[in-house]
Amino acid sequence: MLKRQYTRDITPDMDGEEVAVAGWAHEIRDLGGITFILLRDREGTIQAVFKEDENEELFEKAQEVGREDVIMIEGTVKESDQAPGDRELMPTSLEIIGDAEQPLPMEVSKDIDSDRATRLDNRFMDLRRPEIHAIFSLRSHLIESMEEYFDKNDYINIQTPNIAKMGAEGGAELFPVVYYGEEAFLSQSPQLYKQMLMAAGFDKVYETGTAFRAENSNTSRHVSEISMFDVELAFIEDQDDVMDVLENSLRYTLEETAKKSADDLEELGVELTVPEEDFPRISFEEARRILKEEYDYEPAEEDDLDTKGEKLLGEHFEEQGHPAFFVIGYPGEKFYYMEAREGDKYGSRRFDLIYKGLELASGGQREHDMDKLMAAIEEEGIDPEDISFYLESFKFGMPPHGGYGLGLDRLVRQVAELDNVKEGILFPRDPDRLTP
Repeated sequence: MLKRQYTRDITPDMDGEEVAVAGWAHEIRDLGGITFILLRDREGTIQAVFKEDENEELFEKAQEVGREDVIMIEGTVKESDQAPGDRELMPTSLEIIGDAEQPLPMEVSKDIDSDRATRLDNRFMDLRRPEIHAIFSLRSHLIESMEEYFDKNDYINIQTPNIAKMGAEGGAELFPVVYYGEEAFLSQSPQLYKQMLMAAGFDKVYETGTAFRAENSNTSRHVSEISMFDVELAFIEDQDDVMDVLENSLRYTLEETAKKSADDLEELGVELTVPEEDFPRISFEEARRILKEEYDYEPAEEDDLDTKGEKLLGEHFEEQGHPAFFVIGYPGEKFYYMEAREGDKYGSRRFDLIYKGLELASGGQREHDMDKLMAAIEEEGIDPEDISFYLESFKFGMPPHGGYGLGLDRLVRQVAELDNVKEGILFPRDPDRLTP
């Protein structure tokens, strides 16, 4: 392992100290007898100054460096309010570790006009851009902070299979795979396994995992391989208990990320506002009423809000200082959701969380009564044999429980204020993209 420091860790108060850095030649400026090389690593940049009249041999070596070459520089830190980060490096040695072929396939040192497809086709270069590094540093801190919340609150971190006998949400969106000569599917959701764990006494669980949806959809919010954060908890009274967990964990996640990713947010030009007040909770019918009365808009499907509807509702609540809110009581439930009980003020016990105009999470209370569950399965036309492993867990005592699934890619998109969810995924998969 090369002995080196990240540029982030080299500060002006290290004036006079000897350091070694390694990375890519981000920019090169030749001013005659002086050459400036801006070295970029994972954490930032530092300027190295090569002067012909001080070390001619080292100066000549600097002339051999091409943009995006991999280089290592050793030298002395010098405090300088004229340099990026108020410090620069006076080199004592320079090594070219790897040459970059010229011309470069795309620009990485400044804003570019390349369209998204071109950048994704050259993703290894696109990922070198500082703003892209900031996105993925931010993403890392969001996931780290969310997991931190649940670890602090005694949740068990689980891992469920990515290959399943059937999907939790219907066959049309499933990717089939051949599993030792038998048909199986890539997992849409850990839903059924989370519920089985409630019967096993795991009580409170979370999973940072992957889900697959075979939707032939090319939108700014959909991908075929999705990063999900799933939560399930037992011994609840109703869906409000689940929403409390989602609200508190998201607020904690945003608070911690605002601190951990301050530099990333600055690089992206984003001012992250953490919602302090309770998230509004409105019924599905109230959401439809707001859209009709305030925006003269009615979603085409009677049992949904659609993309435009969510965006308009987001504008409505952001004007009131609420970037996040819940919509409760969606009709047309999946078999595992509990139906509304007598006395409920909502049409069902299923909810969505909408954050900055985009559905971020869906969840609710699950059905734990075996008879009602079997009736729902029969109504949906599901063969009980296909999920016998799941139904078996309800026969021997299932506590009241609920949970949700949160789209991590969408969370990154909304926090980083990206135009497309694919921008926050290292190597996105959609109906048209299987490489790189």
